[in-house]
Amino acid sequence: MKKLNSPWRTISTAVYGAPNEGKIYGILEVDVTDAWEMIMANRAEGRRITMTHLVTGAIGRTIGWDIPEMNAFVKRGQVVQRDEVIVTVAVNMHGGKEMSSVKIYDAHKMTVFEIAEKIRSRAAKARSGDDNATMENKSFMAKIPWPFRRMVFLLFRFITNSLGFQIKSLGLGHNAFGSILLSNIGSHGLSMGFAALFPGSKLPAVIIMGKEEDKAVVRDGKIVIRKILPLTGTFDHRVMDGYHGGMLAHHIKRYLEHAELLAEAPVELKEETVKG
Repeated sequence: MKKLNSPWRTISTAVYGAPNEGKIYGILEVDVTDAWEMIMANRAEGRRITMTHLVTGAIGRTIGWDIPEMNAFVKRGQVVQRDEVIVTVAVNMHGGKEMSSVKIYDAHKMTVFEIAEKIRSRAAKARSGDDNATMENKSFMAKIPWPFRRMVFLLFRFITNSLGFQIKSLGLGHNAFGSILLSNIGSHGLSMGFAALFPGSKLPAVIIMGKEEDKAVVRDGKIVIRKILPLTGTFDHRVMDGYHGGMLAHHIKRYLEHAELLAEAPVELKEETVKG
């Protein structure tokens, strides 16, 4: 607890309100040419993975193994470490007209193939209505008369964010939105964008994937064409600062530029198994 709550971190939880105020932003461009070659090679062998699956794996390993202090939330003025690593992935519903999400638990321990299977199966359940808790909560809020809707939301936010209690019957808890949220707007043809940090979500960050495009870049003093993926992040400054953002960018880039790492169980997990 003391490690997470430095003097600045303690002050920031009082200075900034829940994240509608204390937001910071970042942009990262990653060369995913080799990652795409890996994707196509696996598809040729009947194993369908996508860039979203690779990014999910990269984020999971980064917050699970490399910067676990980022896997935290604010409770009653203190930054609290999460017990689980959960990467929440936004998925399209009804032809992209609506959005839902799937939670990938222990994403830091999975290979990209395991992540791909989890996302496919849970997204199929969400689209079929078998996993409809999120939609039920949306419907509940939508049924509240307009004059009172905002007041009810602020009451729920006060109970969950300010007081630190959970309303499990409504799915409102510390892990309601997972450890971090990933959304791919590139699938809608958008090159780049920044996300909002939903008040009350207890998310330290939202990562947005833009559209991968061929760009002219300099490699070894020569101009070459490479496939570049833009990533943007919106961060809760009460939990994160420039250091964490830099570490997040460094490790995500490392995993995506060496995507073969995501095809195998994490080295850290193997070491844990040996010690166990």
